[in-house]
Amino acid sequence: MKELENNALFWQKLDTIFLSSKLEIDRPKNSCHYKYSNLVYPVDYGYLKDTRGSDMQPIDVFKGTTPTMQIQAVIISADILKKDCEVKLLMGCNEDEIYDIMLFLNQTEYQKALIVYRGNEVPEWGSND
Repeated sequence: MKELENNALFWQKLDTIFLSSKLEIDRPKNSCHYKYSNLVYPVDYGYLKDTRGSDMQPIDVFKGTTPTMQIQAVIISADILKKDCEVKLLMGCNEDEIYDIMLFLNQTEYQKALIVYRGNEVPEWGSND
């Protein structure tokens, strides 16, 4: 079953969604959360226009300082106050920025997040895709 996990085809689809959308940064690095002023964004944060995530809102993106046009990871967060689970994309983030993002998303007892890094293996069944 390893070939079903984290393969290149999934990341290719995410890159296609990203490249065919416009990234809108609505919360620049060091800006405060719109509801909670003690929460400060460690990197630029925004969304992809004309997309829709599981919360029926545009797909969220954390954008670091490294120039790239490729999604490097996804973050999955669970929030017991909102009773939701969201996926956020990471692009251009160095190790320190990733650490700061994870601290930002895990700083309350109500929300926790984990990260899934990009894989690059193409399973045998996907070679004709």
